[in-house]
Amino acid sequence: MLKPLIQLIKSLKFHVTAWLVIGLSAILLFFFVYDDVKQETYELSPFQISPSTIRSLKTVEDSEKTEEERARVAEEQPAVYQFNEEIASNRQSIATSFFDYLLEVKENSLDSEEKVSEDSLKAAIREMNLKLKELKEKEPDFYLSQPVLTGLLTEKETVLIEMRNELNQILSEELSQPIKAKDLSVVQYEAERKIRTSISIPDGQVQTMIQLVRPLIEPTETINEELTDQRLKQAKESIEPTRILQGQVIVREGQVIDKEIYRQLEVTGLLTNQTSAKPIVALICLILLLSGLVYIHFMSRKEDKTVLKKALLIFYSVFFLVIVMMKLTGVLEREFDVQVSFLFPAALAPLLIKLLTNERLAILSVVILSAISGLMLQEGVTSIMQMEIVLYFLLSGVTALLVLGESGRRLTIMRTSLAVAVANLLYVAFYLLMTQSSYTLSELMFYAIAAVSSAILSAALTIGLLPFFESVFGVVSDMRLIELSNPNHPLLKKVLTETPGTYHHSVMVANLADAACEAIGANGLLARVGSYYHDIGKTVRPLYFIENQHGVNLHDQLTPEESRDIIIAHAADGANILAAKKMPAQIVDIARQHHGTSFLKFFYSKAKEQNDEVKEDDFRYFGPKPQTKEIAVISIADSCEAAVRSMKEPTPEKISGLVKSIVKDKLNDGQFDECDLSMKEIRIVEQVICETLNGIFHSRIEYPK
Repeated sequence: MLKPLIQLIKSLKFHVTAWLVIGLSAILLFFFVYDDVKQETYELSPFQISPSTIRSLKTVEDSEKTEEERARVAEEQPAVYQFNEEIASNRQSIATSFFDYLLEVKENSLDSEEKVSEDSLKAAIREMNLKLKELKEKEPDFYLSQPVLTGLLTEKETVLIEMRNELNQILSEELSQPIKAKDLSVVQYEAERKIRTSISIPDGQVQTMIQLVRPLIEPTETINEELTDQRLKQAKESIEPTRILQGQVIVREGQVIDKEIYRQLEVTGLLTNQTSAKPIVALICLILLLSGLVYIHFMSRKEDKTVLKKALLIFYSVFFLVIVMMKLTGVLEREFDVQVSFLFPAALAPLLIKLLTNERLAILSVVILSAISGLMLQEGVTSIMQMEIVLYFLLSGVTALLVLGESGRRLTIMRTSLAVAVANLLYVAFYLLMTQSSYTLSELMFYAIAAVSSAILSAALTIGLLPFFESVFGVVSDMRLIELSNPNHPLLKKVLTETPGTYHHSVMVANLADAACEAIGANGLLARVGSYYHDIGKTVRPLYFIENQHGVNLHDQLTPEESRDIIIAHAADGANILAAKKMPAQIVDIARQHHGTSFLKFFYSKAKEQNDEVKEDDFRYFGPKPQTKEIAVISIADSCEAAVRSMKEPTPEKISGLVKSIVKDKLNDGQFDECDLSMKEIRIVEQVICETLNGIFHSRIEYPK
């Protein structure tokens, strides 16, 4: 099923493939993650029995409770009072003015008569009322009946003066201290007591004095509205908003949903009629961001588009494999009270992607899957995402990539798993200590085993899944290459037993190509293993190749054209043998392309001697020319090793000259036109091959007989 899809994608242009694969993957990812981010709601009504225990899925402010609390605090705040020192003097002024009116009226209307007549007294009272009219308007409580005024007007002047002075003295004493409205009656009672005990007031005027003092005593502390409002505002602002916390139980199973509980369910958005689109929009934003990162990565790469297509498919294949595993783990998580997510093989994706593609894409996979894990592996009640799981995936993946390095051997992968296990254990220890909760011994054991198991599972699944991905996508990993380099491999045994000279030649070429590729940053292991198999086509007619001959050259009995056909055929024969044995495409390409379209000069010259009309193109390999750096290097190493082997008494100078001549001929012949091998790299390859050949064909000491 996958192979037809891969073939279809291969036929598309890369940017179309990228849009198609990334777009479809984004849609698929949305449906995978949606269930983990959508808010769970309940169809409930007031006074219903709750079918389950319901917790708040987020922290929200309960605005109604907040306002109630602020109103309560505002009511409890005392008013800000301000003492007014002028009240005492003002009230004394009123008392003084009253008695001054009395004395004035008495002097003008009554003192001149020895016996006060009724008419003059009435006239005096009228005059007194006129003088008191304005005072009564401002002080409504200051009311004296006609009998009281009559008694005062008929009193002696000296008595009135003493009464005035006593009243002012009492007002001064009482109003010089802070008096609130609630304390007014107490102060009035105290003033009355002083009047009753005063020796300056005649007994007949005590009640009159009491009538005078009561309205004159008023609060000396008044509410400062501005300061009071400011205090109320500060008190309200000091009250933190009342919140319904994430994870807080709103109603327990079997409990009646009263009015208050129903209101809290509404506030937290847990009712079916309150479904919000925010989580959907948020998830779309995250997926667009992550998909954009993948798109930028692939658009910025300069490799061959076929390689990029393959890497894109591998990335998303591994990605969704891990997503499905996360989905299953998330379902399992709900059945346990511990963090089952710590068992997840967090380093699996980066290991697979690094071994199948490149490190940069593996790092990107760590970042993207870490973000997704925080959503898919939630415990059910969390904030935006489960950050401890995000960090777990991130640190586990980064550790795996750092320790794995450039090697893909099984031993290296297992060593990487040990490093990941240590990193996981340290992180889990950090997590358990930071939560500051009490854990049982069994729980601690579970977390420790989970951390180690995660690392071991990552390595085991990587080793187990690699062959599958290699087969489906035609990728050859380091592990696969190491397996193919085993001398006990049936094809290598075939070369060794049927063409021992070719086998030895292939091993020498492998050494040269490996060293040269490592020097220019190419895949040395691929070059080495490809060199082992590059001449396997010679097993079809082994004796027609000089390294396998023993004194008799069979080409002497053939025409140049026949010899040409046999020599040229070994490249195609080798590719066919390797393809039939399901060998990786890279190895097959090495066998087919290592001679490119090289010219068989020897047999052409021989044929030319017999027929002048022979065409040069008839004596060239069918190609294609080398398509990769590794194949180009192998072609140089192959030619150089064969040429130096036939050289008599090789010296460093001779070897250097021969290698440069061979490389120059291949350059002039255009054999490197279809690969990205630069001139700088070609010079490095020349130097490394010369140094290696000098080490192989060094001068030896002639031992005495």
